[in-house]
Amino acid sequence: MTQLSGGYAAVEALRAEKTEFVFGLIGSATMEMFDALYDAKDIGFIGVHDERTGTHMADGYARASGNTGVVLAGQNGPGTTNLVTGLAQAKAAYTPIVSIGGALAQGHVYRDAFQEVDQQALFTPITKKTMTSPSADRVPELVQEAFRVANAPRKGPVHLNLPRDVLSAQAEYPPMQSPEHYRPVSPAAAPAESIARAAKLLADAARPVIMVGGAIKNTGSADCALALAEAFNAPLVSSPGHGDAIPFGHPLNAGQTGPRGNEVASRLMKEADVILALGTRIGFNATFYSYDNINRDAAIIHVEQEPTAIGRYFPVELGIWGDAPTVADQLRAEADKLSRRAEADAWTESYKAERQAFLAKRDAEADVANTIIQPSGLFKTLRDVAPQNAAYTMDAGTLCLQATDKLNYWVPKSLFTPLDFGLVGFSFAAGLGVKLACPERPVISLMGDGGFGMTISELSTAVDYGINTVTLVMNNGCWGAEKAYQRDFFNGRYIGADVSSPPFDKLADLYGAKGYRADTLAQTAEAIEAALECGKPAVIDVMVDPAALYSFRRDSFKHRGG
Repeated sequence: MTQLSGGYAAVEALRAEKTEFVFGLIGSATMEMFDALYDAKDIGFIGVHDERTGTHMADGYARASGNTGVVLAGQNGPGTTNLVTGLAQAKAAYTPIVSIGGALAQGHVYRDAFQEVDQQALFTPITKKTMTSPSADRVPELVQEAFRVANAPRKGPVHLNLPRDVLSAQAEYPPMQSPEHYRPVSPAAAPAESIARAAKLLADAARPVIMVGGAIKNTGSADCALALAEAFNAPLVSSPGHGDAIPFGHPLNAGQTGPRGNEVASRLMKEADVILALGTRIGFNATFYSYDNINRDAAIIHVEQEPTAIGRYFPVELGIWGDAPTVADQLRAEADKLSRRAEADAWTESYKAERQAFLAKRDAEADVANTIIQPSGLFKTLRDVAPQNAAYTMDAGTLCLQATDKLNYWVPKSLFTPLDFGLVGFSFAAGLGVKLACPERPVISLMGDGGFGMTISELSTAVDYGINTVTLVMNNGCWGAEKAYQRDFFNGRYIGADVSSPPFDKLADLYGAKGYRADTLAQTAEAIEAALECGKPAVIDVMVDPAALYSFRRDSFKHRGG
């Protein structure tokens, strides 16, 4: 037994979980933890300027590394309330994050004490689980529980409140357990009869499609999905935000489907007679919950590790409760027993020709001649200049939504977006976390000028810790999505739509980063190449046509006759 303060015990528990980084903002409520982190040389502390952006860093790190992101809000009250947006974002993205918040001393609770807020109630709706440690001796147990729950299917954020008196109190602790001793993981396989039935449905299909989602991407299981697709000679589509689940260059990869996907992948889903959904909810961004985006008559085989997701939005022919990569391997083995149909092969060959024509058309129609930078020209420039191993982070907003399916993701785990939370202000901070997870890869963060203005203070974090990402600010002087809706559905009655910003290139220089400005595509290409080689965090302020706006959610304004 070892005697430690609750704060030191919390850090020892993080060490037992093999925590690589803690993102956080110092505060007086958790000084014992920070003092323990001072001695924990094997845990990198990344001091941030805002708890929200620290949570986005933990989110990006967790998604890119496959580890658990850890964020520490040092102060109770306002320090912890700043976590709310980031944790809600992580819950929507099923990102495993353990957030730790300093909390009011227990003897002061319910007395209107300084910085008092009911943190247990606050975080409960936006996490998988929220806990408050009642005593110092319980701290390691609850840290372990937080990691356990965060990583159990479906993954997501867990918040742990640690009161001041709990962190300062002393207790006796046994040796800390490592995760393999209390968190064993064995992927769930499907019953043989379900595999046989699913394989026969695919083999008998005339127009088969395999739809892959986060369960393939986040587990790095592209090879499993590709082997299955090749066995049945079936095209693959990906759910929105997971266009990197399968390498771009594979001929069976059609890209992202749905209202925000590309026309080829979207057509496949509308015409398929059998759809194998591998580790995806077949949810909002892929379908808008409408048969406008998926064939009403398709037989759906839905493979999910979360049983409540199976058939939730669309009736299924066969539901399989299991681990998507494991089930893909099972189906691949079963495919050897079956023969393919000529009709399905013809469907896939026709798709391949259509896909090649689409990619050629995308390049040919990119507006590279306009003196004002157009989105299509900007995205072609990125496709031409960015290294194939680049990782991209995105915000929400009209330009980032246009970009998501216009870039080429050659390496799985190359696209990190807010997904269903639709958050502006995510990309730059998330990119810092991705870079820490993958220091050998170039990381390019796309943002609008409004979103970057929200989070620019983290340039100090990037400079201080040498986190050298490239942030490409698509500067159109407005909140583009909302301005497009005001233009298209409210007769151009603009209010609150325009944004003023300082020169971001000069501001980056003042922070000690490297700034570039681009008014033409040629300057943009030069700036990207220079930024990737500059050895500093870099910001490229790209002047994009403010009129190049697009209304993505036209369905939301049908009541206005749009």
